[in-house]
Amino acid sequence: MSQKLKQKIVTKKAKIAVIGLGYVGLPLAVNFAKAGFKVFGLDKDQDRVDQINAKKSYILDISSRELANVVNKGFFSALTEFEILKDMDAILICVPTPLKRKYTPDITYIVSAVRTIRKYMKKDTLIILESTTYPGTTEELIKPELEKGGMKAGKDFFLSFSPERIDPGNKKYDVTRIPKVVGGFSEKSGELTKVLYEKIINQVHLVSSAKAAEMTKLLENTFRIINIGWVNEVAMMCHKMGINVREVIEAAKTKPFGYMPFYPGLGVGGHCIPDDPLYLYWKAKHEGFSSKFIKLSADINSHMPQYALDHLQKVLKGSFKRKKLLIVGVTYKKDVKDLRKSPPLKLIELLKNQGCQVDYYDPIIPFLNIGKVHQDSIEFNKKNLSSYDCAIIAADHTDVDYTALLKHSKRVYDVLDVYAGNKNKKIIKF
Repeated sequence: MSQKLKQKIVTKKAKIAVIGLGYVGLPLAVNFAKAGFKVFGLDKDQDRVDQINAKKSYILDISSRELANVVNKGFFSALTEFEILKDMDAILICVPTPLKRKYTPDITYIVSAVRTIRKYMKKDTLIILESTTYPGTTEELIKPELEKGGMKAGKDFFLSFSPERIDPGNKKYDVTRIPKVVGGFSEKSGELTKVLYEKIINQVHLVSSAKAAEMTKLLENTFRIINIGWVNEVAMMCHKMGINVREVIEAAKTKPFGYMPFYPGLGVGGHCIPDDPLYLYWKAKHEGFSSKFIKLSADINSHMPQYALDHLQKVLKGSFKRKKLLIVGVTYKKDVKDLRKSPPLKLIELLKNQGCQVDYYDPIIPFLNIGKVHQDSIEFNKKNLSSYDCAIIAADHTDVDYTALLKHSKRVYDVLDVYAGNKNKKIIKF
């Protein structure tokens, strides 16, 4: 490997650029800055850049105090001008990787970032892709694109893939405590990347190639989407058979080996679980292999909001038209201020399409302005709660008074088993 670059990393003299300052990029940037590196955050979103330079964090996992500390010390700054890449020793790409349409990856953000890097990068630069993508992206797309500038990967510059493993809102496992998988295009690239990440992360696991690292990320998230899809299918079976699915899961959990509990709900949200496995599905199909598990699981999970409403409608014995329903919790995950692909938002959309009056309450989301949904969270009080035909618990936030919710509501549809063991007749179990 480049001894000069390695020495810069070891002595923390290497300058680091992080492209994309979202829920992956910002925590990485701040932690490298806390370790003593000079870090530059690059983003096309001027509002993000302004907030960082004003020492205001917009990411749950990074406090404004942490951010202010590294900005004040001069270790971290944000900007929209990418020319600074010419002075960087390491560049981390943390841009979004959405789906263009069903089952088709959109890698335009990656391509745009790579072309910008090629324009400015100097010799002996380490480039690391963090954005989740299909196996082969680093070697088949990024390497040739960067080499158009005349330099060769593994010789003139170093290229690796290291999948993000951020779990928003997880206080036990922040970015420094989650083991990091690293795979280089070349052996030198992988070793340099490992040396860099060891400066902020407790455990770094080096695999043989970038492609192996890309596949590792997709294996992790596909494992989850398949098991969530399976337990959602089990829940539907249990409804047909008159069996309490939560009771069955708790019983299965008593086995000390060979079983891991997953729980039914409205499907999956966020970026990783809904999209990442479909990158693998797309790539496999490109190679002539059709993954039945991924497609089936994705279809089951995307159907769950409609299934929940069908189930509730049978219990309530009547059309939703002219009914008044309350959605409690609209984020995709408990206590996390994140609305990306949130299943509760799908519930609202479906209910509105059926002519239902639907409102929501969420202690961490004061208003919604997404797609066709434009409304404020209701005030949580006796008068408001008692006015709804049913309240649907769609996200089980900690800061909700579930005792008051049950007391003042006419009916409560408990999707997430908040009232485990409670036999109150007002409760409709999912």
